[in-house]
Amino acid sequence: MSTTQYTKDQTAIEKLTPEQFAVTQKDATEPAFRNEFWDNHDDGIYVDIVSGEPLFSSTDKFDSGSGWPSFTRPLAPAHIVEKSDRSFWMTRTEVRSANGDSHLGHLFDDGPVADGGMRYCINSAALRFVPVDQLDEQGYGEYASLFTTKEA
Repeated sequence: MSTTQYTKDQTAIEKLTPEQFAVTQKDATEPAFRNEFWDNHDDGIYVDIVSGEPLFSSTDKFDSGSGWPSFTRPLAPAHIVEKSDRSFWMTRTEVRSANGDSHLGHLFDDGPVADGGMRYCINSAALRFVPVDQLDEQGYGEYASLFTTKEA
């Protein structure tokens, strides 16, 4: 288990694009089907763009048809916080990063039943993708075992 300490990084916040800032710091939602990772099929992990904490793996990503990256479960449950969201005249479960306190998206119970039935519907703007071949060099080597290599 990693001993890395993930924190809300003011320097990282200052480098966010306006859309990334609106999503992570102001709880906005990016447009469906017009975001960076909704159709990403590469192997790797997704980390909080503000704190770097590991959040989701491509091994748990699925096409929900929603237009946002969707996952069946978090990579590290301790890095996710669920909060009740009563905006827009409905009650939903908001998903935030535990240490970065970034707004990530929402949790719904309409995911693949065989994988637990949950759908973490996440904004690409809240994420940074770390390809499997860069896990070690970016400090996420402990997650490399999630992926099998195609080389003999």
